[in-house]
Amino acid sequence: MKYDFTPRGVCSRGIHIDLDGETIRSVRFDGGCSGNTQGVAALAAGMNAREYIERCKDIKCGFKSTSCPAQLAIALEQALAEQQ
Repeated sequence: MKYDFTPRGVCSRGIHIDLDGETIRSVRFDGGCSGNTQGVAALAAGMNAREYIERCKDIKCGFKSTSCPAQLAIALEQALAEQQ
């Protein structure tokens, strides 16, 4: 299942996810800190979505109340809810 998400409160403008059941196949960010978002995407690939959510949902970016990894966790929560 492909899922597109518009993050809030971060530099990235879009998150594109490909899920196979609960397994994250791939993630791509539009914008944001290139090295960081590429790293997050590479580490998330192959991971169970629920495990990713648990690990990353509360990560903050500097003074912001959220981060790109946390926004990916929110996107994954929404994508899993859509699958049901």
